[in-house]
Amino acid sequence: MKNIKNKFFPKLKLFFQSPHFRLAAVLVFSFLVLFFSFPEFFSSAFSYKKGDTLNSIVKKIFAPVIPPLDTVAYDKKLNELANNPPLPTPLPTSVGEEGTEISKPNVPPPPKPTLWPVKTVYPNGGAILPFKRIVAYYGNLYSTKMGVLGEYPLEEMLSRLEVEVKKWEAADPSTPVIPALHYIAVVAQGSAGVDGKYRARMPSVEIDKVLKIAEKINALIFLDLQVGFSTLQIEVPLLEKYLKMPNVHLGVDPEFSMKTEIRPGKVVGTLDSADINFTANYLAKLVKENNLTPKILVVHRYTQKMVTNYKEIKPLPEVEIVMHMDGWGGAAKKKNTYQQFIYKEPVQFTGFKLFYKNDILTPGTVLMTPADLLKLNPQPIYIQYQ
Repeated sequence: MKNIKNKFFPKLKLFFQSPHFRLAAVLVFSFLVLFFSFPEFFSSAFSYKKGDTLNSIVKKIFAPVIPPLDTVAYDKKLNELANNPPLPTPLPTSVGEEGTEISKPNVPPPPKPTLWPVKTVYPNGGAILPFKRIVAYYGNLYSTKMGVLGEYPLEEMLSRLEVEVKKWEAADPSTPVIPALHYIAVVAQGSAGVDGKYRARMPSVEIDKVLKIAEKINALIFLDLQVGFSTLQIEVPLLEKYLKMPNVHLGVDPEFSMKTEIRPGKVVGTLDSADINFTANYLAKLVKENNLTPKILVVHRYTQKMVTNYKEIKPLPEVEIVMHMDGWGGAAKKKNTYQQFIYKEPVQFTGFKLFYKNDILTPGTVLMTPADLLKLNPQPIYIQYQ
C-alpha cells in the first residue's frame, strides 16, 4: 500500500500542477460562469429532443453560428435583379412672362405593375442568392454529348469554366460569382431498364468523383434528376447523404418526368407544383436537421406544360427556387421563351442556359454573352452552360 502511495500521489500532484490541468480548469470554470449567468442562451443553443444521439447533440453544440439575413441588402439586390425599366418623368410646366401657366405639364401614364421582384418569404441567413451569381457547367462524366462537364478532359473543362466565371465577374462586378458543377445523377433512358422506369441512377463512385472535382475549385455541386417513369418522391430521398452536405444542391428536369405511357425523349414531360413542393419540403427538412444554410432547387423549363400550377409553388426559408430557362436556339427565340415561361410566371429567382453548340446551329448566330443576359428583365442569377 505504501509503495502504491509513493508512486501514485507524486504523479497526481504533478498532474494537478501541469499547465494542461490549469487550462482545463479555467475552461470548465468559465463555462459554468456563462451557464449560470446566461441560462436562456444555453437552453436555446443546446436544446435537444428525445431520441437525439450523443453525436447529434455534439453537432448542435459545435455547429457554426449562421448570421441572420440582411433583409435590407436582400431587397436592394432583388430590385437590382428585377431590372425594371425606369419610370417616365413628366416634362416641366411652361410658364409665361408674368408667371402664368401657358401649357399643361406632360403627365406620363401610370406605370404598369411589375411582376418582379417576387414578393415571397425571406430565406434564412447564409443564403447564396441573390448575393452571388452561380455559373455552372452541366453534364455527365459518362457522356461527351450530354454537356461540357463530361465532354472535355478534367483540367481543360475546369479551365473553360474559369474563363466563363471571369467573363461574368467582368460583366457584373457588383455580384460575386461562384462556379458550380451541375451533374446529371439520374439519367433518362430510351430503354426500360430492369424495373421499367426508363432511367439510370449514377453509382456513388461517380457522384464522389464530381465532389472531388468540385473541391479543386471550391465549387458548388448540383445533382440533377431526370426521373423517367419514376418520381421525385422516390428519387430525391435516395440522394439524402449527398444533399446533407452544405455545398450540394438539387436540379429537377420536367422534360424527362413522364406522366403518360410515352417514353422519355418522345414527348416533353411535366412536373406539377405538388412535385416541386415535395422536393422543396424534403430539402427544408434536411436543412433544419443538419443546421445548413438554404439549399437551391433548380427547375428546368422551356414550355408551358413542363410546369403546371406554378402559382402553388412555395419557396421556403430553407430552400431558394430557381426557374431555369432551358431552351436552345438563336437569341431571339431564347429571349421569347424566357419572356413567356419565366418572366410571366414568377416564382422566386431565374436561371438561363446557354448551349455551346445548339444555340449557334443557324448560320450567322452567335452565343449570347453575359452583357446580353444582363439586359433581361429579370436578370438571371443562375447561369448554366451545356
